[in-house]
Amino acid sequence: MRFTLLISLLSAAVLTACSKTDPPAAPVRAVRTLTVSADSAGGTYEYAAEVRARTESRLGFRVGGKVVRRNVNVGDTVKAGQVLAQLDPQDLKLGQDAARAAMVAAQANFDQVAADFKRFKELRDQGFISSAELERRETALKSAQAQLDQSRAQSSVQGNQAGYATLVADASGVITAVDAEPGMVVAAGAPVVRLAHDGPRDVVFNVPEDKVSLIKALAAQPGRISARLWGASQETLPARIREIAAAADPVTRTFLVKADLGQTPANLVRLGQTATIVADMPKVAGVNKLPLSALREEQGRTVVWVVDKATMTVASQTVQVAGAEGNEAVVTSGLKPGQLVVTAGVHVLNPGQQVKLYVDPAAPPVAAATTGTPVTVK
Repeated sequence: MRFTLLISLLSAAVLTACSKTDPPAAPVRAVRTLTVSADSAGGTYEYAAEVRARTESRLGFRVGGKVVRRNVNVGDTVKAGQVLAQLDPQDLKLGQDAARAAMVAAQANFDQVAADFKRFKELRDQGFISSAELERRETALKSAQAQLDQSRAQSSVQGNQAGYATLVADASGVITAVDAEPGMVVAAGAPVVRLAHDGPRDVVFNVPEDKVSLIKALAAQPGRISARLWGASQETLPARIREIAAAADPVTRTFLVKADLGQTPANLVRLGQTATIVADMPKVAGVNKLPLSALREEQGRTVVWVVDKATMTVASQTVQVAGAEGNEAVVTSGLKPGQLVVTAGVHVLNPGQQVKLYVDPAAPPVAAATTGTPVTVK
């Protein structure tokens, strides 16, 4: 009897283990949706920039020496011809005096040789010396003349060198940097001050590598580039792309771009002032805009969930995204007007899953039913 009961229990256990249980049905998700409609896209790109002078020169002495005086500081406004700094001129003046003395000696030697040549010419005419002797005297005269010319040129050079001990501004402008102080010994050509010339102003900014082609295209369209100056006025000025660097900066990997502000008054645009370059994108019609939350990546493709209104199921649809405007993605292909796209909760859906439209409990019943409020997962 016990054996029969044991067999019955084992058979029941085996039958229970072998029976299959049906998987639970997928839940019906409540989703927010958006009806696709034709739209237009444009947008702007903004870059931080700085106002600089079109021409900025590093001024230095044309001779070496010890700086004994600097007459300007950073921010000073200078005029063309104004003295900026002074070297110790003592050695240069001594060199000028030596060159002048050499010229006097050469002049005296030339006068003596010229007088000798005149006398020997008279002797040759009288037949007392040969023509060969006169030719030697003529050669000596030419040599003396060459030495005199050389000494005159050297004296002029030394005079110029003495004048180079004074550094003067070659144009009107503003001192933007000082690279040498009194007491320093500087070499010829070493920068002493930097001078930003009066005149046109540039707004300088950097763009990433993937935007260089875009900036070049916008530069060819008048009115697409403007500069917004920071400060109390927040003045916006038209700008024209003047120069784009041919190579990327080795550190930042960005390209330097210079935009011309033209003859803008100096009281409106200050050197070193911060600005924002605004690049306006042309409007493109026939695109669709979706919230960024509606997009997801699937095997390297950008896809969205499209709701089939007849069966209320979702299907994956590949789309082409051209960019973004704020919190919206600009979709150029893959969707048609009138389609219903899930805009929230895309990460919990599966192909063919049953969904229902999410209805905001706080919304009026009529409005919620007519608008079919678009998409978030509960």
